[in-house]
Amino acid sequence: GHVPGFAARVAECNEITEADLEAYVPLIVAGKAVGLMQPSFADELVRHGDGVFAMDPDAAQTVEQRTAAAANVMAALRDAGVITGWRDELFPVNESYGEPPVMLVERAAASLLGIRAYGVHVNGYTTAPDGTLRLWVARRSMTKPTWPGKLDHLVAGGLPHGVAPGECVVKECGEEASVPVELAKTATPVGVITYNANYLGCCKRDVLFCYDLELPADFDPVAADGEVESFELFDIPRLMDTVSSTDEFKTNCAVVIIDFLVRHGYLSPEEPGYAALVKSLRQ
Repeated sequence: GHVPGFAARVAECNEITEADLEAYVPLIVAGKAVGLMQPSFADELVRHGDGVFAMDPDAAQTVEQRTAAAANVMAALRDAGVITGWRDELFPVNESYGEPPVMLVERAAASLLGIRAYGVHVNGYTTAPDGTLRLWVARRSMTKPTWPGKLDHLVAGGLPHGVAPGECVVKECGEEASVPVELAKTATPVGVITYNANYLGCCKRDVLFCYDLELPADFDPVAADGEVESFELFDIPRLMDTVSSTDEFKTNCAVVIIDFLVRHGYLSPEEPGYAALVKSLRQ
């Protein structure tokens, strides 16, 4: 069966061990534990922080003050080459989704800070005349700074501060695959995937809001933003084999696709390891 291969893909997204967690330095803002950092990065924060970040801070400030102060530090870390791949996009910093943020911070610093980062992933699929599903798969451009050339969802993106997940889906659908607004609005929310990934030694704690979007048989995705090399429709056997036996998919996409396969009945409880696999999709 495919379960062992699928379990390996999920494990790749959850390589943070208990020992890792004990070694990280917690980031505490306004009394809330919002991040986990490598000691070396915590040292850099203090070194470039100009008093903004201290090993035991108890300066009570407003969200705006913290955001502005943190922005200066992040810019200094960017200039020092510690933070790479600057996006110029602010992510909220909080303990869990929907809570008011304690501050906003540059997206490129999210995994270094070990904060929870939020995103949306859309399973864009068609139904064949025989009732079987086919999933649209994108191949990322080789010029992308992250995961170049990997297989990806039809539509996926980070969730910036102040944008609702559903709104983000419609926007990304238009930008990434030229899905018309009215069609994009029919995307159905189907749950959340969470994991604690080891990303270059950092604790990448992502929360992905997942959507299923049924597309007409004659729909042809077109990349509007140049970030996709090509789109291809995968049937279920090919999808299952590619996810379970190769590392062609971007790791978090593999996890979301496994959830899609579970929800649509392509895996069964009769398969050994089924319950553990399903449970592992939400860490």
